[in-house]
Amino acid sequence: MSLKGKAWKFGNDIDTDVIIPAKYLNTIDPKELGAHCMEPADHEFSKKIQNGDMIVAGKNFGCGSSREHAPISIKGAGISCVIAESFARIFFRNSINTGLPIFESKEAARDIQPQDIIEVEAETGAIRNLTKNKIYKSEPLPDFVREIIKSGGLLNWINKK
Repeated sequence: MSLKGKAWKFGNDIDTDVIIPAKYLNTIDPKELGAHCMEPADHEFSKKIQNGDMIVAGKNFGCGSSREHAPISIKGAGISCVIAESFARIFFRNSINTGLPIFESKEAARDIQPQDIIEVEAETGAIRNLTKNKIYKSEPLPDFVREIIKSGGLLNWINKK
């Protein structure tokens, strides 16, 4: 699985209320949630991104409440993956459950700048900054996690089995 897109940069401790504000939790429709993704940080975010773009963030991305709406909104906005220095544990698990690829790399998260073009190879964990011609390492997703993500999430994966 190879992903390619433009980087959209956010800082440390981006909580689930920033990813998707609570006032929009009355739906589980990915497109509707995606229209409000990252709204408190950038009111125009969902209008500026293109399908396949990536969120790059600092430490503790996805902290806060344990809502699955957060990764669903990211996917619904068209974001292909999230690269961060670190993830909140519950967000990490919810991302896998909902089929959102996430990659942890301190070097990539610190070095990648807004609008850089990034390519991620899930099988190897290689993160390539095509703008700067640099490669960063992250742990590759295990085979079974890649299967879950390719299936669109845990429930889809279970139903296929």
